[in-house]
Amino acid sequence: MDFINKASSQLRTLIIEALGTVTADGDVPAVPIPDFNIEIPADKSHGDFASNIAMVCARAFRMPPRKIAELICNKISLSGSLFERCEVAGAGFMNFFLSRKWFSDVLLNVLEEKDDYGKTDFGKGKKILIEFVSANPTGPMHIGNARGGAIGDCLTSVLQWAGYHAEREFYVNDAGNQIEKFGKSLSLRYMQLCSEKGQQTIYDCHSDTEKLCADIYAQSGEGQAFEMPEDVYLGTDIIEHSANYYKQHLFELENVSEAERRKALVDYALPINIEGLERDLKKYRIVYDNWFRESRLHESGETMKIVDKLRETGHTYEQEGAVWFKATDFGVDKDFVLVRANGIPTYVVPDIAYHYDKLVTRNFDKAVNVLGADHHGYVPRLKSAITALGVDADKLDVVLMQMVRLVRNGEVVKLSKRSGKAITLVTLLDEIPIDAARFYFNLREANSQFEFDLDLAVEKSSQNPVYYVQYAHARICSLIANLESERIAVPETADLDILDNPREIELIRHIASLPKEINLSAKSYDPAKITKYAIDLATLFHRFYDACSVKNAETPELINARILLCVAVRQVLRNVLSILNIERPEKM
Repeated sequence: MDFINKASSQLRTLIIEALGTVTADGDVPAVPIPDFNIEIPADKSHGDFASNIAMVCARAFRMPPRKIAELICNKISLSGSLFERCEVAGAGFMNFFLSRKWFSDVLLNVLEEKDDYGKTDFGKGKKILIEFVSANPTGPMHIGNARGGAIGDCLTSVLQWAGYHAEREFYVNDAGNQIEKFGKSLSLRYMQLCSEKGQQTIYDCHSDTEKLCADIYAQSGEGQAFEMPEDVYLGTDIIEHSANYYKQHLFELENVSEAERRKALVDYALPINIEGLERDLKKYRIVYDNWFRESRLHESGETMKIVDKLRETGHTYEQEGAVWFKATDFGVDKDFVLVRANGIPTYVVPDIAYHYDKLVTRNFDKAVNVLGADHHGYVPRLKSAITALGVDADKLDVVLMQMVRLVRNGEVVKLSKRSGKAITLVTLLDEIPIDAARFYFNLREANSQFEFDLDLAVEKSSQNPVYYVQYAHARICSLIANLESERIAVPETADLDILDNPREIELIRHIASLPKEINLSAKSYDPAKITKYAIDLATLFHRFYDACSVKNAETPELINARILLCVAVRQVLRNVLSILNIERPEKM
């Protein structure tokens, strides 16, 4: 249950009813009530809720706001409601204070709903497909994929908690230019191994594949034994694939056609890479519902069917043998090519076909893509094309993600994707805990840049945010274990109305806000709201625990009430960490 929304809705009704009474008494004119706000004040001494109703009615009623506020305050009936009192402040602000029962009911609801506390029906069961990472299968995942993976996975979880039917999807780019480039790279490296110089290197390295790759790589570059062109992949993973194929098949491909050699090497290496992507993502605790291959669109003919559909509806034209899409008809700055003069479709065509498949063929209500910020110009082009196909472009939402700077010892870690020496997802996870990676990459909203401190991520202190949150959970587990060792059991019930210390009230109020935060996170596609919620919850718990003794509370009744408060906090921490798919240690 969303206790914040319940209280806000009830308060709106109470205010409207009070205004009705004031109007019936003839104290204000019978005119339409303007829209008014109900909000939670930043300063809780001003109440749990506040409203600007008196301010917005001043012109309509031709009366000072404070006078209107006093009339409403005198007529509002709070008996049997969630509120215990109303106050007028300043020029006419209205502040409302919740009853103790509301705070007790929040805790009882957590203890009753347990693992389901925080779930809402905001999404009404709508189908939503979240595509994220979709790394190029021609090489290992880089640090950008690590951030995209954490954001996409946690966003999907948030959407599920918010009542959507949400699925995770990885789009495998196993066709097109990058595969051609992959094949060319593999072929060059294979032929180098077959050369006299390559044979000598193989002999010198014996069966040490790692040393062979390092030596071949060292011999690459301008003026070196194996000079490589600009339009190929230079990572050592390419050398390793070619070397492993050579070990199994020796000179089998040396004298075949270039096309045949490339196909054989791609058919060998690509499945290994895709299997590696899936394995590495599982290590990162990401399991996809669907792996959708681009080649499927080409093999089924769906790619060219999209071009035909756009032709039939008059949204294309031919120029110098190429087929162009009239993107400017849809507000895009310039038209773009769909099919080159040589008859080969550009990369955007299978992308259009893929999104048509998502939103029409598979009938998802929404498609959400987590993409790098460099795709900002690509999004309107894609939306213009699906609009031309009769699809509502608002059904496609894109989360643009900024890159992360890795910092170690106060210095930025330099990355070199071209040289093959970039920090990959796997090397990152070998260095820092998975929990830290998933939490840190969700510390800021996707479209913000931030520095990932590698030293802090492994630090076991309150300065490390994920450690700080997990420690709050472990601290409660240790408290309960220690109490049970002294034969102080967790009570089944307690008088929770006696929890009136400001630290207790502040903590319970934050617990109550979880459903609201989940809805806001789902609405804005921002799982960083959940990490912030977790940090704030841990902070409020530590403050409470340091100020309010549990074991040595003044009365047995207060001991029991505080134990149940701790149990409720532990449950909420468990739920939030579950959304983020982060471990919940009982000891630290």
